[in-house]
Amino acid sequence: DADGGPHAKEPILELPTPEQAAKSKELRAKISGLQTVLDTPTPALAAAQAEWEKDIKSAESKWSILKPDHYESLGGATLKLLPDGSILAGGNNPDADSYEISARTDLTGITGVRLEVMSDPSLPAGGPGRDPDGNFFLSDFEMEAAPAKDSGKPRKIVFKDAAADESQSEYMIDNLVNDKPRPKGWGIDTSDDKSTTIRRGVLTPDKPFGFPGGTLLTIRLKHDMAFSKCAIGRFRVSLTSMTDPTVVASVPARLRVALDLPAAQRSEKQAADLAAAYRAIAPLLQPTRDKIKGLQKEDSDLGIVTTLVMGEENSFERPCTQMHIRGAFLSLGDKVCAGVPFILNPLPDDQMPNRLGLANWLVSDDNPLTARVTVNRYWEQLFGRGIVETSEDFGTQGTPPSHPLLLDWLATEFMRDGWSMKKILRLMVTSATYRQSSDSAPELEERDPYNILLARGPRFRVPAEMVRDIALDESGLLNPKIGGPSVFPYQPAGIWDIPYNRDTWEVNKSDDRYRRSLYTFIRRTSPYPSWTTFDAPTREFCTVRRVRTNTPLQALTTLNDPAFFEAAQALGREILHAGGSDATGRATYGFRLCLTRRPTAPELNRILAYYRAEVAHFQDDSKDAGLVAKGYTGPSANLPEAAAWTMVSNVLLNLDEAITKE
Repeated sequence: DADGGPHAKEPILELPTPEQAAKSKELRAKISGLQTVLDTPTPALAAAQAEWEKDIKSAESKWSILKPDHYESLGGATLKLLPDGSILAGGNNPDADSYEISARTDLTGITGVRLEVMSDPSLPAGGPGRDPDGNFFLSDFEMEAAPAKDSGKPRKIVFKDAAADESQSEYMIDNLVNDKPRPKGWGIDTSDDKSTTIRRGVLTPDKPFGFPGGTLLTIRLKHDMAFSKCAIGRFRVSLTSMTDPTVVASVPARLRVALDLPAAQRSEKQAADLAAAYRAIAPLLQPTRDKIKGLQKEDSDLGIVTTLVMGEENSFERPCTQMHIRGAFLSLGDKVCAGVPFILNPLPDDQMPNRLGLANWLVSDDNPLTARVTVNRYWEQLFGRGIVETSEDFGTQGTPPSHPLLLDWLATEFMRDGWSMKKILRLMVTSATYRQSSDSAPELEERDPYNILLARGPRFRVPAEMVRDIALDESGLLNPKIGGPSVFPYQPAGIWDIPYNRDTWEVNKSDDRYRRSLYTFIRRTSPYPSWTTFDAPTREFCTVRRVRTNTPLQALTTLNDPAFFEAAQALGREILHAGGSDATGRATYGFRLCLTRRPTAPELNRILAYYRAEVAHFQDDSKDAGLVAKGYTGPSANLPEAAAWTMVSNVLLNLDEAITKE
C-alpha cells in the first residue's frame, strides 16, 4: 500500500445493473491499458530515475540539523538530547503528551522543515513511537519564529503542504497542514517492516522565513489522542532553503536501504520496487496518471452497489473455538463446535456445518420452528397481535400460542406453498376471521379486551412510519419513487446538535422529502423525532415486537408538526380543487380521502360547523389566512376558504380513525 504498508481489505461483491456493468467494463479496460503504461519500464524512465536518485542523495547535504537549546515534555516525560541532534523520550509516558523545543538558526530563506522519527532500542517494539506497537500519533506540529537579536514578536509559521516517506492511510502527514480539520494527524505503519529505522516528514511553509542575524524557533509537537500513550519516542528536526524540500520524502522509507546501495548491488526485487516507486511520481507519466484518476472517478460515479461476501470451507469438519471465561482472552474454557440446538432436529449428515448447511436446515421439512415463527409475524402485522404474543421469544420464557392448531396449519400451508409470502398473506386477509367487523359488543369487550379469541376484526394504530406515509398519501404529496439513497424530510431544528461529529440535517429541497418513511435517513444516536413519539425503536438493538402506546404527544404531533401541517395544506388545496362547488360535497370528499367511508350526518354537521367558524375567522384576518393556506395560488377572494379547508384537513388527518387499521 503506497500509504504505508499492507492493510486488511474486506471482500466485496459488486451488484451492477446491466448498464452499469457494460460501462464499468469499458472504463476498467481503459484503466488497465493505461496501468500497463505505468508498469512498463522504458529507457527514458530509467534515465529520469537515475537523475531522481541523484537529487535525493545530494539533497541530504542541504539540510541543517537543529541543536535545541531547550526541550521539555509538558506531560512529565523525560527528554534527552543525543549527540546526533535527536531527542529521546523516556520515563513517564503520559496520555496526550506535548513536546516543546526551542533552537537558534542562522539559516535564512527557509523553505522546508523536516521531522525525522527514529527507532531506538529503549522504545516499545523499537519505536519510533511510545505506544505498545512502537507507533505514534502526531496531531499537530506548531512553529514560531522570532528575531534572535531583538527578541521581537514571534511569527507563527503557516505550512501550506506536507509530504512523508511513510504514512498510515487514515493518518497522512498532510493532516498537519494548518487548514486541515482536527483531530486527524500523522501516524506510520509499524506492522510489517522492522528494518526501517527512520521515517521522514517534510512540511513546506507558505513563504520562506528566517531573519538576518539569526532566528529563534519555538516548536511544539502535540499528541492529542485522548486516553492514549502515543507520543513520538525519538525525533530530530532539520531545516533547508533548497528549492524542492519534499524530494527527500519522495522515496518510500522501506526502500531507503535500496536507494543507498549502488545500482549493481541491488537485488532484483529492490530494483523493481524502486523503479515502481519512481514511476508512481515520474513527471513523464503524470498525464497517464491524470487519465487513470479521471477514469476511476467516472467508474466510481456509476454508483455500483456492493455487498460483503465470505468464502466457506469446503469441508465437513466443524468450526471450533474455545470459550473465554468471563470474556478474558487469556482464560480459556471449554472447546465448542458449530452445531444446532439439540432440542430440535439434528443437522443432516449430508449438510456441511457451514452457513449453507444452516440455511438448508432452517427451511427443512423436519424443522418445525422457522415456518411457525414466520407466519406468526405475518399474523401479528395483520391482526396487531401474534398467535404467540411474544413473537420475539418462542421459548419457554414466551407465551404459549392462543390457537396452537391454527399456527401449525398456517406453518404447514406456508411450507407446502413453497414459502410464498404472497400466498400466505392472501390466505390470511381473505379469511372470514380477518374480514370481520372491528365493532364489538360491551360484554365481548369486557370478556376479551385484547381480542385473543378473534371474535372481531383487528383494530390497532398503524406503525410510526405509516402514520407519516398515510398523511402524505391522503394529501397527494407522497412521492412513489422506489430505490435510491436516503432522504432528509423535515425535522425540528436542534435535533442533530450532538457532539459526535459535524454533520447537519439538510432538508431536501426537492420532492424527495415526500418519499416513503422507508427512505428517511436514520441515526441511532438521534432518531427521527415524530417516529419516537409513535413508539418506533431507536434501532440500538433488535426489536421484533414494538410496544404500542396512546399519548397526548401523538395527537400534538399530527396537529402541529410542520410536516403534518404541510400535508394538511396540500389536502386543503385538493379538497378545494376536486371536492365540488359546495361545502357539503367538499367535506364529504375530504372525509372519504382520510377515512375511506362517507361521514354520518352528525359527523358531517360538526365538520361543516367547524368550517364555517374558520371561514369567519379568516375573513377577519387575511394575514393569518395567508400563513395557514401557504401554497394556495387561486383567487385571493377564496383565500379564507382555502385556509378554512386547511384547518379542516388538519383535523381529519388527526382523527384516530385516520391512523388506525380497522
